[in-house]
Parts: sequence; C-alpha cells; structure tokens
Amino acid sequence: MSKKDKYVADENRYEKMNYRRTGNSGLLLPEISLGLWHNFGDVDDFENSRDLLKCAFDNGITHFDLANNYGPPPGSAEKNFGKILKKDFKNYRDELIISSKAGYGMWAGPYGDLGSKKFLVASLDQSLKRMGLDYVDIFYHHRPDYDTPLEETMGTLDLMVRQGKALYVGLSNYEPERAEKAFKILKDLGTPCLIHQPRYSLFDRWIEDGLLDLLGKSNIGAICFSPLAQGMLTNKYINGLPKDSRAVKDSPFLNTDKVQEMLPKIKALHEIAASRNQNLAQMAISWILKDDRITSVLIGASKTSQILDSIKAIENTVFSDEELKRIENVLKS
Repeated sequence: MSKKDKYVADENRYEKMNYRRTGNSGLLLPEISLGLWHNFGDVDDFENSRDLLKCAFDNGITHFDLANNYGPPPGSAEKNFGKILKKDFKNYRDELIISSKAGYGMWAGPYGDLGSKKFLVASLDQSLKRMGLDYVDIFYHHRPDYDTPLEETMGTLDLMVRQGKALYVGLSNYEPERAEKAFKILKDLGTPCLIHQPRYSLFDRWIEDGLLDLLGKSNIGAICFSPLAQGMLTNKYINGLPKDSRAVKDSPFLNTDKVQEMLPKIKALHEIAASRNQNLAQMAISWILKDDRITSVLIGASKTSQILDSIKAIENTVFSDEELKRIENVLKS
C-alpha cells in the first residue's frame, strides 16, 4: 500500500488478539497494548510512527497509551498521534481505547506539575486539543503528589468523567497504601478507579509487595509498563552491547554497568525461554500475562517487527511449576 493511499484496517484483526476484562468493568483491553512513550515525538520519523500504529491495529491492538509529556519534546507524541488519528483512524475511533495522563512536569511555573485541580484540568484540555479529541477513554493521574490532598486530585478525576472529557480514570505509579485510599475516594464519589498502571517485569517486581493483591481484592485492572526492563529482557544484549542501544547511549533509564551486572541472568533466562520455544522478550511478556490480575502489558516499539514479535507472547502464557522454579532460581542467583 502506498503511503498516500487511504488506510483500511485488516478485517481479521480481532482474531489475532486476546482480550481481558478490566477489573469488574465492562471494558475489554487487548492483552498487548501499545505505548507511545518513545518513537512518536518530533525527533522521530513520522511515517514510521504511522506504520507502527497501523501494524498494531491490524493485529488487534486497540489500546494506544499516551501522556501529556511524551515526545520529545513534551506534547509532541500527542500532537503527532492526533495527526495520524485524523489521517488514518478517523473511521475507527469507536474501536480504539485512547488513554492519556498528567502528573509529571509539563510547563514552567507552579501550575504545570503534580496533582492539583488547576494542573489536571488544564493538562487534559491541552491533551484533547493536541489529539483533536472530544474525550479520552482513560485519563490517569501519572504519579502520586504527596503535597496535594488526595481528595483534590481524585475529585478532579471524577470531574473529568462528569464533564465527558474521560470515560474512565486510572492511577499510575501509586504505592499500595496511597492507592487504596485513592480507590476509596473515587468509589465514594461514584467514579470508581478502572485501572492502575505500574512498572513491572521479571527484574522489577515491586508490585508483588501488596499492590497486586490490592488490585485483585478491589477488582481493579492492571496494565504494566516496561515489561522488558528497558530492553534488558530481550536478545539484544546476549552477544554484547550494540552501539545503537540505550545502554551504550547512557539513557537515564539504563546504562552499560547495569546491563553488564544483569547479563548472567539475561543469558540464563534466554535459555529457559528457548526451552519454551520463545525468545526472551516473548517469555518476559508471557510471564506477566500468566497472572489473571493483569489486564494488559504495554509494549514500546520502534519497528513493526517488534510489535509482531511481542504479540506472539499471547500464544503461550502457561508456565509449568518447573519452569517457574527455574526462573525464580535465576532471579535469586
């Protein structure tokens, strides 16, 4: 298909994906969702961004996850997504779940960060304008703000739903104690929390210390980001450090020392994945999806091949006791 041709989605797209109910809501999310944290900013190739979104949707990924500050520069991912939405997905809006967030620094001054009503209202209005939308499906508070009363932040999320600017609301990066308080406030307001978005991977399991149990008990969904630990849980580093990798570029989220430290575990997990007829990235995603408290796993991608590779993880999310034991032994070594 020429880049200039009108996009028509694959009519068999929904047969290629599994969907899970989000908590006790009526909303189904794909087991794999696409995050736009990287690769959709003004510094990235616009046509590649289009191809990534079309590839995802053609394979049943109906959920695109954004935030006000995604780029770079901040705001550019939403702006570019809005252009692609208008160009390629205008006729598919009702088949998409589009989420955004606010909570990290977005503009200068005292009103462009954290969790005040002033910031959240302004931020969502700006996000809707950038994307050309009347509403988002899910609006998250992106991180806890310990200086703003929870009642103010949660009350603003409730307001966004009542004003029709969001269908559902969620939280991200909240620890269990504060999350539980937030859940109660939202429930009492009549706008229950739909979903929580935490970081979770084989190498980062903090949500197992109370948050997962809380989400299960509260019938609230979970969508996990960084499932591949910034690329460490892939085959990328098995044979050394590629020059174009984040680790070599000294990303603020990953560096060569960290990769070298984890390399023995990466290689051992790679062997376990091979015994399951998976690559390491697929096993890492499958390992998260084995838990039925998890609704979806957020992946990032710079190539369509990475999306297609990740989707294969849904084909095998069952682990034997022996496989789980081997994985735990590697992680504890």
